[in-house]
Amino acid sequence: MYSISGIIYLILAACLLPYVFTFIAKKSAGFSAKDNQNPRAFLDKATGLASRAHAAQQNSFESLPLFIAAILLAEYMVISQKLVMTFGIAYLVFRVLYGICYLANWATLRSIVWLLSVLCPITLLLLIIKIV
Repeated sequence: MYSISGIIYLILAACLLPYVFTFIAKKSAGFSAKDNQNPRAFLDKATGLASRAHAAQQNSFESLPLFIAAILLAEYMVISQKLVMTFGIAYLVFRVLYGICYLANWATLRSIVWLLSVLCPITLLLLIIKIV
């Protein structure tokens, strides 16, 4: 899977992951068709698991630009596919673990896993700087 299609799958998975948390937030908050008039206001009023899932969704969207930029720049600068895939997969694994920690309300572990997830694209960018 060390090919451009592998990179596309990584980006696709990272882009779809926030929607998993959106689904969990809406489902656990009792979202219904009438709430679709203003879903953001509905989720802003959520509490407990729904609120945490909503926050995980928001943070997942916030982390996407850094990840996508790092992956695409690594490809453009011809960083080893194995290296790009390793950091990309690690990012995805850490983001899933981050979401699990958020849902379980494990704040300290969540922060550690968040840092590890952010270090993946940062490391790729630093590797790119090193070869330029």
